[in-house]
Amino acid sequence: MAPAISPRLVEQFRRIVGVENVLSAHSDLLVYECDGFVIEKNCPDVVVFPRTTGQVSEVVKACRVAGVPFLPRGAGTSLAGGCLPVGGGVMIVLTRMRDILEINIRDRYAVVQPGVVNVWLTQALRGSGYHYAPDPSSQGACTIGGNVATNSGGPHTLKYGVTVNHVLGVEAVLADGRIEQFGGPAEDSPGLDLVGALVGSEGTLAIVTKVWVRLTRDPQGYRTMLGVFESVDDATSAISEIIGAGIVPAALEMLDHGILEALEAAFQFGFPLDAQAILLIEVDGLEAGLDAQRERIVELCGKCGAREVRRADSPAERQKLWKCRKQAFGAIGRLSPSYCTQDGVVPRTKLPHILRRITEIGRKYELRIVNVFHAGDGNIHPILLFDERDQQQTRRVLEASGEILDECLACGGSVTGEHGIGVEKIHFMQKMFTPDDLRAMANLRDAFNPDNVLSPDKMLPTAGGCGMEQKHPGRRAAL
Repeated sequence: MAPAISPRLVEQFRRIVGVENVLSAHSDLLVYECDGFVIEKNCPDVVVFPRTTGQVSEVVKACRVAGVPFLPRGAGTSLAGGCLPVGGGVMIVLTRMRDILEINIRDRYAVVQPGVVNVWLTQALRGSGYHYAPDPSSQGACTIGGNVATNSGGPHTLKYGVTVNHVLGVEAVLADGRIEQFGGPAEDSPGLDLVGALVGSEGTLAIVTKVWVRLTRDPQGYRTMLGVFESVDDATSAISEIIGAGIVPAALEMLDHGILEALEAAFQFGFPLDAQAILLIEVDGLEAGLDAQRERIVELCGKCGAREVRRADSPAERQKLWKCRKQAFGAIGRLSPSYCTQDGVVPRTKLPHILRRITEIGRKYELRIVNVFHAGDGNIHPILLFDERDQQQTRRVLEASGEILDECLACGGSVTGEHGIGVEKIHFMQKMFTPDDLRAMANLRDAFNPDNVLSPDKMLPTAGGCGMEQKHPGRRAAL
C-alpha cells in the first residue's frame, strides 16, 4: 500500500499544473480505477494532468520527495491492466499533452506529444502523400504515448511492423525527474538501442513526453477483399495458402460468426450471417502487379472453400470494410455486459488448432467466446463474454483465459502480441522466460527505475527482489 497522500502534496501538485488539472475527490478518481482490463480495479489517490514535460518532471520530483509511487496513463484503452494503480499513489495522465509539434515531410518524420490520439496524426497527414503506419483497432481513441508504452500493433502489422519499427526517438522523464532524450529524427543512432528498450516497457522505465515517429509513403494503390467462408478451418487454411504463395498482404484479418452477428446488428454492413468466418484481405503498393495479386488471392481463397470473395471497387467500399473491422470491439456490447480480450500469438500454421482449443475451452467453462484477430501474423484476440457482476463468471473467465494462453505457449507462441503484460499476465512471465532472462530485465528496470516507484508491480514478476505474490498475497489467487 502506498503512503498516504498529504494535503500538502496535493496543494503542491496544484501549484505545478494548476488547480483545474488535479483530481482528488473519490467520485472523480473512480473514472481512473481501471483501463480496458475491467476485472481488476483500484483507485489512485490523486490524478494529475500535466501539459508540459517540465510539469511532468516537477510532479515526479514531488512524488520522490514524498516517497509515493506514481505511474503514467494515456487514454486507458490498454487491455492488460497497465494503467492499474496497484497500491494507489499518483496517476500522471498525459492526455492533455496533445499537440502535434512538427510534421517534416522532407525528412519523413513527425514529432508528437504522448496524448495525441493515433488517428489525429493520420488526419493531419491526409493529402501529404505520407502516413503513420501503426493503426491499432482502437485508433480513434488510443494515444501514441500509450502505443509506445505497449508497442501496439494493428491490422497493418503484417507488412509494416509494430510501433517500435516506426519510433525514431523519445523524450522521457526518468524516475528521478530528469529529462532525457533517446534517439531523435536521424534514422540511426550509435550505441545501445535504448529507444527499442523504452518502447514496450509499459511505463516501468520512464514517462515518455515526446515522440519522433517515422512517416511512411502512401502506397500507389490498394486492393481490398472480403473472403466469405463456411468454416473457420477453411479461413485459416486460406491464410496459410496466401502467405505460402509469397504474398505479403498489408493486412489479413479474420472475424468469426459471433463477431459478424454483433456487427450486423449494430451497423447493417450486409454480412452473410450463415457464414462461419470472413477474411478481410488488403494488398497495397505499386499499381503494377496489384491486380495480379488480387486474382491470385481470390484463386487461393476459392481453393480453400471460400463461398465468395467480395471486392472493394471504390475508396468508399474499402472504407466501409475497414470501418467494420475497426468497430468490431465496439459492437460486442450488444452481446454481453462485460468482455475480456486476450492477446496470444501462435505460428500461423497453428491457427486452426488454437481456434479449436478456444472453442473447447469455451465449452468447458460454459462461456461464449468470439474471435476477431490479426490472422496474418498469428496474433489472436479471443473475446470472452461474461457479466463482471457475477463472481463465478469472472472466475471462469480468468481460468479460461489462462488455459488459452498456456496453449499459445505450448504452440511455441507468446502470451501477448500488442496488449502488454500489465498486471494481468505477470504470472506468465515465469512460464515464458528463465530466471536469468527475468533477472536481466529486472537489471535494466533497476538502471532506469532503481527504487521501483515508477509503475510498481507491473510487467515483471519481481519487484526489488520480492515476488509480486509475496507483496500482495491473494491478488493473483483468482488466476
